[in-house]
Amino acid sequence: MSSASVCISATELTRTYTRYAVREKGLPLIRRIFRDRQLIPALQGASFEISSGEIVGLLGPNGASKSTTVKLLCGILTPTSGTCTVQGFVPSKDRKEYVKSIGAVFGQRTQLWWDVPIRDSFSLLRDIYGADRHAWKAREEELTDALELSSFMNAPLRQLSLGQKMRAEVCAALLHRPSLLFLDEPTIGLDSPSKVKLRSFLRQENEQYGTTILLTTHDMEDMTALCPRVLVLGRGHLLADTTLDALFARYGKYQRLHCRIPETLSLPDALLELQHAGSIRMSRQGELLDLIFDPHLVSAQRILELLLRAGSMEGITLSQEDADALVSRMYREMKLI
Repeated sequence: MSSASVCISATELTRTYTRYAVREKGLPLIRRIFRDRQLIPALQGASFEISSGEIVGLLGPNGASKSTTVKLLCGILTPTSGTCTVQGFVPSKDRKEYVKSIGAVFGQRTQLWWDVPIRDSFSLLRDIYGADRHAWKAREEELTDALELSSFMNAPLRQLSLGQKMRAEVCAALLHRPSLLFLDEPTIGLDSPSKVKLRSFLRQENEQYGTTILLTTHDMEDMTALCPRVLVLGRGHLLADTTLDALFARYGKYQRLHCRIPETLSLPDALLELQHAGSIRMSRQGELLDLIFDPHLVSAQRILELLLRAGSMEGITLSQEDADALVSRMYREMKLI
């Protein structure tokens, strides 16, 4: 990767937290003042590079140090050791200039004012960034249309639904045209239509302006919709830096067959024997039959042949196993859970 194309570069990036012992009654005063402390390792020696224009996902269970990584890259936290540069800046040292070139959305925090109309919050941000009024207005109109904000621009943040708030937060993070956007759990709590709209907008922003996006989420639909490449964190270590396709190829070893059969139809003994042997997992509710199987142990063709011997069926679909199940298996095999 040429240095000219590198947006984020981290080398042996480490962050350790200090935890102090609880003050206990009955201890001598000196012990209560000078408490024992414990060093808690969070991120441990992570090294990676992200090119300009990439969309990269940060994946890992709770406590994997995903948010710590984002905060280090944003300059909110200072590394205990190691180095990171983002767009030529050292985030924790060059924070005043650096933040002008980035945007950040934290799903459980806000950068807008609770009792202030959204439009006025955007005006306050314009003054904070010292942006040109005409350029800001044009960008605000563009994002207002793209994110469908016009119906609540005059409402204060406290009156908005969760989906409206999140779209307003994304707009606020992009108004100053940052070349890099950090997203930490941006779809948390959103309904399906809101998630689909937000993902579509982020893809468009990346394609149209080449905005680099680093996305942290537990929602695998976010990953599959947006991130060709993923960094997998576990217990503070960077465990994998790979493509999402490679991750699915390695851990997505199961397939799912779904079909509709008459309730009166008895399943063939050969199919039940495969279930008993553990080659397939099968569930049946009324007319709906769902099978999950390892194609290395039994082929989809063999399963279909057995079902067809039993009688008629319709609505047959064959697909990969649910992405969340894949990630759960990956975590188990990496001994993260």
